[in-house]
Amino acid sequence: MTRIGTSDLDVFPLSLGGNVFGWTADRDASFAVLDAFVAGGGDFVDTADSYSAWVPGNSGGESETIIGEWLASRKPENVVVATKVSQHPEFRGLAGANVRKAAEASLARLGVDAIDLYYAHFDDETVPLEETVAAFGQLVTDGLVRHVAVSNYSAERIREWIEIAQRTGVALPVAVQPHYNLVHRNEVEETIIPVAEEFGLGLVPYYSLASGFLTGKYRSTDAEGQSSPRAQGAAKYATDAGLRIIDTLEEIGEAHGASIAATSLAWLRAQPTVAAPIASARTVGQVPDLLAGARLELTADEVQVLNRISEWTPAQA
Repeated sequence: MTRIGTSDLDVFPLSLGGNVFGWTADRDASFAVLDAFVAGGGDFVDTADSYSAWVPGNSGGESETIIGEWLASRKPENVVVATKVSQHPEFRGLAGANVRKAAEASLARLGVDAIDLYYAHFDDETVPLEETVAAFGQLVTDGLVRHVAVSNYSAERIREWIEIAQRTGVALPVAVQPHYNLVHRNEVEETIIPVAEEFGLGLVPYYSLASGFLTGKYRSTDAEGQSSPRAQGAAKYATDAGLRIIDTLEEIGEAHGASIAATSLAWLRAQPTVAAPIASARTVGQVPDLLAGARLELTADEVQVLNRISEWTPAQA
């Protein structure tokens, strides 16, 4: 188990991404994935109120609805649910009144009394940050949210949020959700992790497997004919430098009897302040690798080998 920042949330060190629920995984497939994740020891699920509004015929909130129906059906103990606000078609932005309405809508879809971890999904610079911080703080005061967090915020804006929260006496953020993985490191390591270390924030990275590239499935830049909607995003990493990372992951994984995906997740877990990477599964068959990635412990030497092979150079640009 791992603790998320300064919160009281102790969770399995991998979060199951709910972005595929209602998109590439229908209700039955989503239930099966959630069942397998919990049966394997998982207890931390990540979603957003906007998942998956981009699918034709969807209006947003489909993932939360499926998770809520699963919670009501299974009644699992101690499952931690994180969700986000700012991108739902009906609740865009982070104005105070909008944050409140969006949170109430998420609570209704999830069927829970309180959201365990509530993220500001994307920064909204059209709204004074004081207003957004106050709105999140009020949700905690009123018992609708247990802990506050931010996603896709710059280091400067995270500092500003914390300064406002400290000055006004409202709940401080406990987690940050950045785009972070072996092929996307520099910005997070240079700017976000130092802030997280300073203020005791836990990192819950998304795109932990680089849209599937870090599973080893995509070893060609040609995404034609791939059935997954994420194939184009994964294929762009299949450069010479990217494929060297895959080869190294494969070699290290073989020494542990682990997959490329599990080894990649283990590297991410070993990074400073990382609490639980987020990774999604469309099918039950993909769940074991995620669970294994939460339990695999790499040696310090193996972590350093992966650090070196994935360091950015101009040749990778």
